[in-house]
Amino acid sequence: MPKIVDHEERKKRIAEATWRVILNQGMEGATVRNIANEAGLSLGALRHYFSSQNDLFVYAMELVKERATIRINEIVLSDLPPKDKILNILLELLPINEETKAEMEVWFSFVFYVRHKEDIFDVKNDGIFIGMNKLIDYLDQHQMLRANVDKEMESERLYALIDGLALHALLEPMRVDKEQLMKVLTYHLEGICIGT
Repeated sequence: MPKIVDHEERKKRIAEATWRVILNQGMEGATVRNIANEAGLSLGALRHYFSSQNDLFVYAMELVKERATIRINEIVLSDLPPKDKILNILLELLPINEETKAEMEVWFSFVFYVRHKEDIFDVKNDGIFIGMNKLIDYLDQHQMLRANVDKEMESERLYALIDGLALHALLEPMRVDKEQLMKVLTYHLEGICIGT
């Protein structure tokens, strides 16, 4: 009886191999040959799933977004109080554990690789800025924002804060650890929200 192959699962396995290659060798080492070797596949088998290196990269990055979105949606559906919900959602966008650290490092590597190649992947529309707008709106809908808060400016500031914290946590993990990230985010939220 022929072996049944779960094609979507194999594509995910290839994407995860791509992440490992990027983590270990950088984008310059993320050749189709190296990725195929890491995934334990022949070049032909890999090309069966991805016709080009760029198709593979885009799929791998979309998988990062998909996994983060799943985790965030679980938090959204939880019974946490609004401010705790926001804090936990923001933490999902930061390298606080091995999984999110790997995702973030791969994401930054990829973003810098494609920043001038919008035909491959539009990094400006990664959904994070829209997410920051939604979080600020959520706080506003729950009447938690301080009076006269400029929601547009707060969305922009939160977006910059998350990107900056993510980068510093990757570069200085001993100084900017999960505890420090939580302190900075809590401090920021207390600055824009009515009493805790």
